[in-house]
Amino acid sequence: MKILNREPAVLLSLVAVLVKLVAAFGVSVSGEQQAVINAVAAAAVGLTLAVMARDGVGAALVGFIQAAIALAVGFGLDWSAEQQAVVLSAVAGVVAMWDRTQITAPVPAESKPASLSA
Repeated sequence: MKILNREPAVLLSLVAVLVKLVAAFGVSVSGEQQAVINAVAAAAVGLTLAVMARDGVGAALVGFIQAAIALAVGFGLDWSAEQQAVVLSAVAGVVAMWDRTQITAPVPAESKPASLSA
């Protein structure tokens, strides 16, 4: 599967190189922040591929939001681990509610007889 007519790994490599380039020319980005930026890029590509394939969108969305929160914390968002967990729990709950409406059984449920004679 391709994004913008390119393989996902090529796009992720480009993001990694661009982050290093920006850091090399004066923008203060620590190694940890670079790692988090690359993780968010990977999560975004995963989300994009899940949407394109229409498979695993909910899990990809939760992963992307988790990576985005990590990025925000890496750049100074002052959230405790508990606050992050609460937000991620809420996101997971909303995604689960949405996923439930998207899933159908592959076969209809069997009907049970009204009464069983012994």
